[in-house]
Amino acid sequence: MKVVCPGSYDPVTVGHIDIVARAAALFDEVVVAVVHNPAKTGHFPVDERIALIRAGLAEDECTAGADNIAIDDVAGGLLVDYCRDIGASAVLKGLRSGTDFAYELPMALMNRHLTDLETLFVPGDPRFEHVSSSLIREVHALGGDISGLVPAAVLEAMDAR
Repeated sequence: MKVVCPGSYDPVTVGHIDIVARAAALFDEVVVAVVHNPAKTGHFPVDERIALIRAGLAEDECTAGADNIAIDDVAGGLLVDYCRDIGASAVLKGLRSGTDFAYELPMALMNRHLTDLETLFVPGDPRFEHVSSSLIREVHALGGDISGLVPAAVLEAMDAR
């Protein structure tokens, strides 16, 4: 079974890597879908986000060398169409809190309404409950220490900016 883990990954965090590692242990194929709006500029360009995800997966002991994880650039459109086009039968989302669930549930229900695409939710590791890409960017910009919350390659890339 093929599952999609969609997100902006701007930047990828250790929480993201944890969810992808757990997905890789459960599914035959995992596609990390870097979803973005081509009209908007993110903190990192999409090609760099993909490189940072690759580096983060290579760093992680659970995903280093995994051959069932792919990374794809998804520029706009409906997630259900993308999943249909690549033959994915489900979407997997990590949840940090009830706030994430409240945000994700309507999208999951709409996806199921549109094409019967199922969305599976897994609880995030409680150690990373406070970690989000936007908070990582803000804390780093203000000089805070984000080591241990992002892969080493992300920290290096953020320090270089």
